[in-house]
Amino acid sequence: MITITGKSVFGGVSIGRLSFYKRKQRVIKRTHVDAVEAECTRFQEAKTTAAGQLKELYEKALADVGEANAMIFEIHQMMLEDLDYIESVENIIRTQEVNAEFAVAATADNFAQMFTAMDDAYMQGRAADVKDVSERVLNILCGVDEGIKQTEEPSIIAADDLAPSETVQLDKSKVLGFATMYGSANSHTAILARTMNIPAIIGLGEELSDKLDGQMAVIDGFTGSLYIDPDEETLALMQEKRREDLEQRALLEQLKGKENVTKSGQKINIYANIGNISDVGAVLKNDAGGIGLFRSEFLYLENNTFPDEEQQFAVYRQAAENMAGRKVIIRTLDIGADKQADYFGLDKEENPALGYRAIRICLTRTNIFKTQLRALYRAAVFGNISIMFPMIISMKEIEKIKEIIAEVQGELKAEGIPFREDVELGVMIETPASVMISRELAREVDFFSVGTNDLTQYTLAIDRQNSKLDAFYDPHHPAILAMIKMAAENAHAEGKWIGICGELGADLELTEEFLKMGLDELSVSPAMVLP
Repeated sequence: MITITGKSVFGGVSIGRLSFYKRKQRVIKRTHVDAVEAECTRFQEAKTTAAGQLKELYEKALADVGEANAMIFEIHQMMLEDLDYIESVENIIRTQEVNAEFAVAATADNFAQMFTAMDDAYMQGRAADVKDVSERVLNILCGVDEGIKQTEEPSIIAADDLAPSETVQLDKSKVLGFATMYGSANSHTAILARTMNIPAIIGLGEELSDKLDGQMAVIDGFTGSLYIDPDEETLALMQEKRREDLEQRALLEQLKGKENVTKSGQKINIYANIGNISDVGAVLKNDAGGIGLFRSEFLYLENNTFPDEEQQFAVYRQAAENMAGRKVIIRTLDIGADKQADYFGLDKEENPALGYRAIRICLTRTNIFKTQLRALYRAAVFGNISIMFPMIISMKEIEKIKEIIAEVQGELKAEGIPFREDVELGVMIETPASVMISRELAREVDFFSVGTNDLTQYTLAIDRQNSKLDAFYDPHHPAILAMIKMAAENAHAEGKWIGICGELGADLELTEEFLKMGLDELSVSPAMVLP
């Protein structure tokens, strides 16, 4: 028996044979060309063909995994039209006088390295997307058809990594789980695994070799372990673990559609956190009562320039419509610190966590803020949208936000553009300052949402990005719990509701404590809604 350990992206136990994802091989060589413009035309034609293929994939994904998860193929089409990407390919062809294949491969590597080097985990996951798009163009240029060899029997799909276009072509009824050598917990493959509710492990490394193709294997998605050719004792243990997990899942499924209420009659809303419009499908599948945190910064991090009003409006409207009347709380732009976008032109800071970020950017670069607010107020016509502001530390910030909102509403009214005036406004409680003035804040807003990740960081004076401090980072610290309790009491004293959207909301050890505090809402990752 061989045991390989990686990182789990979805729990559960799968037992079956390993089926390695087979790609048709091709070799990219650097070749000198004289007719550079003809080579640029070859690239443009391949790009057009790729866009057509992606459109077909979108239609297939629409039927298989729903509109929200199919959107990745629309994003890939947009990537193909990205001016920086196109200019890079054509510049390499013209300046180096090389073939289109080499130029596309070089651009893919450069862009993927750029994404991988970013601190933000979501952006690191985009490295796989740019490679996926480029692989498609390369296959067309090289005359290689897409080909997937999948066994007739259900199996565990193994690969170095899987791109979204590869996962969507798999016969889902024959996929028992995913096991990959590399990959990110924020990749679309990980999202798909969570959406399909099947065990998946990434980061298994070089030990996961295609020499193991066809071997009996077990994925333990709870521990992140992959057992190859398990012995009888391990197999028996895993079968029992799977049986217990399936029983637990069946019990959890029975909770769908039921009210979130304790035995003593206390009601609480269970919402979901999302980082992308493509996550909405998982929200609905897991029966969340609403979206408690929509991280709008993904729109900015995915773009090469500021997303305009229409682009933002389309995304917010789609989220509102897909949720069909359920609450959608959208956090305004929270860029800065570990989430950087070059086109913002932010200076390098010695301590970015304490620096120019989130609402501080919005209140000093109001043109960016007003564009987002216009899109949000327009989209609110199509559903139950609430707006939440991050990193609040003073009443002056709330006054300034309300002034800007009044300007935005006045402009929309003057332009005759429909918008909703009575949008619920909330603030994130993620600094000790916001806790201490929470009574005053509660008089000016409709709700609070506690961002426990940053609240822990700022209360304990611990950089949560610094792995050397993991032993000192204690989200269960009495001071943190006391602050949450204080914010809850002050919110309720003014007749306002309060929730948690940080990681602590999904901590089952604290659920009872949060109920005692009287919290009205817990917003967690979609997979944690039913538990």
